[in-house]
Amino acid sequence: MENMDTIDLFTLREHFNRNRILLCFNGPISRSLIEEIGNALKNYLQADNAHPSAAMDVFATYIEMTQNIRHYAAKRGYNDQEGSATVVVARDEDGHYLVQAGNMIEASDGDTLQGMVDELAVLDKVALKARYKEQMRKPRDDDAVTGAGLGLIDIARKSAAPLQADLSPAVNGRQFFSLRAVI
Repeated sequence: MENMDTIDLFTLREHFNRNRILLCFNGPISRSLIEEIGNALKNYLQADNAHPSAAMDVFATYIEMTQNIRHYAAKRGYNDQEGSATVVVARDEDGHYLVQAGNMIEASDGDTLQGMVDELAVLDKVALKARYKEQMRKPRDDDAVTGAGLGLIDIARKSAAPLQADLSPAVNGRQFFSLRAVI
């Protein structure tokens, strides 16, 4: 049997506390797990005395991000491990909620997704609303691998700061894509 490094839970806990992480998940994500984590998130936000509209936006952003990851993994035919998600909800020093989610994607999809996020990041609230309405009128392309259109715009509209996306090189022609919204 391979010797696994012991995980220092105390150090991990201190890291979570220092970074004000309310919720963290890493692994395969099913529809029922999205729902269970969502319920836990609602409880955390309530216990944290989050303003009801902020709590709704945090929850909606979490749902949109995790469902996008599930849909992407399903369209790409990824197994549970390949379709794993990393999700973190934290508070920043100004009291905003940071909702971050990431997953492995095909490198060929990385630039497209990064481009979409970068495009939205420079738009103000009025332009985002116009883009949302424009996207609503467009016919949906069910074959599109990166279906992150309307949902991504909606997240950008809820975010108090421009969306941030990062791509990290991985193996087998894949990249790790992460998205961050500030609510």
